[in-house]
Amino acid sequence: MNSLRDIGEDALIQRLIRLVPRDPSPLAGPGDDCAVIDPGPGSAMLQLLKTDAMVAGIHFLPDSPARAVGWKAAARVVSDFAAMGGRPERFLITLALDPQSPLCWAEELYRGIGDCLSAFDAVLAGGETSSVPAGSAAVISIAATGCVPRDQLVLRSTGKPGHALFVTGTLGGSLRGKHLSFSPRSKEANWLVSNYKPTAMMDVSDGLAKDLPRLAAASGCGFELDRERLPVTPGCTLAQALGDGEDFELLFACEEARSAAMLAAWPAAFPDLPLSRIGQLVASGSGETLAGGWDHFGPQVS
Repeated sequence: MNSLRDIGEDALIQRLIRLVPRDPSPLAGPGDDCAVIDPGPGSAMLQLLKTDAMVAGIHFLPDSPARAVGWKAAARVVSDFAAMGGRPERFLITLALDPQSPLCWAEELYRGIGDCLSAFDAVLAGGETSSVPAGSAAVISIAATGCVPRDQLVLRSTGKPGHALFVTGTLGGSLRGKHLSFSPRSKEANWLVSNYKPTAMMDVSDGLAKDLPRLAAASGCGFELDRERLPVTPGCTLAQALGDGEDFELLFACEEARSAAMLAAWPAAFPDLPLSRIGQLVASGSGETLAGGWDHFGPQVS
């Protein structure tokens, strides 16, 4: 009998979604950063739907500051909206805790969630609480709605061979604390889609080694990676930049004709955040492969 570890996270998702009814005509569904719902041809805005979960011992340590954990729980969702060119609106929070958990921990968690919602103009719409068996890991699950102007939606699946690949910020070192304090690249994504609309985009959550092949495959492309141009976080190795994950930077493709102008304009808009060209998309079946990154069920490759 196969186990989840035998097939890995991506294959598991593909098997599971075949077992339930699906929207016959979504603009984007399973496999992108958010689901995209079209309210109708008269609407200038598209609706974004996102759900995300964090588990103690997997996404944060039990002794991590609760307020930072709350920030991360909400910011992960904001980052996914940004990856589609959109912004967050309403959040639903499900919290499952050991009944012996300190009350102050839960309150600090919600203060952290509130910090993030306030920073990105979102609001709490509701939620649920549940107990877990004594000694079990805490679970924080978030469902949220967002929106994106129809002409600014960016998917993973619309890149083309020859399009240049870029990443914001630096990669690697998330376990040093960056994964609890990152800022979703919402402003940066809005600037991009308004001025130099990417042809494909996602956020780097499972590591570039895992997410770049996902973006290329979604676009029906291969990729070539210029490792010498990778923006490695100071003190980290190239392997950590490729595989650590939880960078929450934007990875995107851009038409070659727009790339030079975008790179020239970026420093004036975001002087404290690097933007690096790291390669290009190529025809399917060519290019290179990458191993590593985070897989919840597959064997971990460092």
